[in-house]
Amino acid sequence: MLYWVLKATLGSLLWAVWRPQVEGLEHVPEGGPAILASNHLAVTDSFFMPLVVKRRVTFIAKEEYFTGTGFKGWFVRRFMNAVGAIPVDRAGGDAASASLDTGKRVLSEGRLFGIYPEGTRSPDGRLYRGKTGVARLALQTGSPVVPVAMLNTGELQPIGKRIPRIGRVKIKFGPPLDFNRYRPLIGDRFIERAVTDEVMDALRELSGQDYVDEYAAKVKERGAEG
Repeated sequence: MLYWVLKATLGSLLWAVWRPQVEGLEHVPEGGPAILASNHLAVTDSFFMPLVVKRRVTFIAKEEYFTGTGFKGWFVRRFMNAVGAIPVDRAGGDAASASLDTGKRVLSEGRLFGIYPEGTRSPDGRLYRGKTGVARLALQTGSPVVPVAMLNTGELQPIGKRIPRIGRVKIKFGPPLDFNRYRPLIGDRFIERAVTDEVMDALRELSGQDYVDEYAAKVKERGAEG
């Protein structure tokens, strides 16, 4: 209930100020399970992507979104909880596995599940190597993967900027990807990597980003050390 209240109130404000321009929304199934796999350029991706989809989207969000302090931390935490976001420890381990298990439950209930295959925001606007969680979800549930390209949110809200600049948000949805042909090979790491790479290739084509065959988290770690 709180989700739809927030979407009607906060959503109306976001629509009025940032006027999302959306292409390919017809590719999101009107019913049944589907994985919305998006690139990740800004914190507000988690606001605008669910906003433009008519159905409810449940998605994985980094754990830090749920532990912030002050008014901003309270607001982000409340929003994430209201939309049913699932906190994930990006360091991996049991927390990440538990989040993927929850994703499977969401999909088994015939709902939409959003995920950022890169695992973190791009440090420089390029598209980075995807983690194989999206492949495991697709193969284990048989759900189609709808690629979603956030086209300019990184320009409107660069890393470190709390409030995005005023401008028209642009989002593009691509045709669903069906990986059921690989289901007999569930658990094969090479297949999981091939499926993930196919998803990332669709995102690269849809977004026009340059692709880097390296995990974004590793690039951020090097930047912090430097």
